[in-house]
Amino acid sequence: MRIEELPGDAGGGGGGGGAGELQLRREDGGADGCELKLRGEDGVVAAAGEEEKGEGAGRVKRAAVGVGARMLFYPTLVYNVVRNQCESHFHWWDQVDEHVLLGAVPFPSDVLRLQKLGVCGVVTLNESYERLVSKSLYEAHGIENLVLPTRDYLYAPSFDNLCKAADFIHRNASCGKLTYVHCKAGRGRSTTVVLCYLVQYKQMTPAGAFEHVRSCRPRVLLASAQWKVCCRKTLLWSQSTQ
Repeated sequence: MRIEELPGDAGGGGGGGGAGELQLRREDGGADGCELKLRGEDGVVAAAGEEEKGEGAGRVKRAAVGVGARMLFYPTLVYNVVRNQCESHFHWWDQVDEHVLLGAVPFPSDVLRLQKLGVCGVVTLNESYERLVSKSLYEAHGIENLVLPTRDYLYAPSFDNLCKAADFIHRNASCGKLTYVHCKAGRGRSTTVVLCYLVQYKQMTPAGAFEHVRSCRPRVLLASAQWKVCCRKTLLWSQSTQ
């Protein structure tokens, strides 16, 4: 990228002390080449362009993943149901802590089963199109539902939502109550929440928490963004306790 100075405005006073206009020109010769003009004062120009391009690419990627996730939701859900019915070790949910169940998206018929297991709270990480049970149905069975919509596959819950989820689980656990944490398959998004809870309230390391959860539910798998947010949660929590 080259920065070129263009002539100042007419009537803007001579010399170099006035406001000028800068032109940023791409030098790579690519088909997407463009020019961006920025007006600066006293030679100070705000950097733009590259950051905006990166943000734009991120939005496009997120949208594309969202479309793919919608297309794959029911095929992968059916696949998981078939495996659950045909393979004895392929559980819909597993107990990973005295007060935590980790698993896949529940069906309406599962609500009564969860209630009988002693579940008093459910953390839902699904987006709206993935949710098969309404909050009103949970409430009718005396179950509190915390909904924290998170895009599937490559994405992690926001840091604020992770804190809300960990606190929600801890509040229930402090009263001896069981919480069910789920996404679609009980592998990534929901595992991220459980790891952050174990790190903050059970004093585990991220690696130790992951190995513990995987020993209970072998098919858990974290995307890069999910692992990074777990490590960030650990760092900030450790700093707050010092």
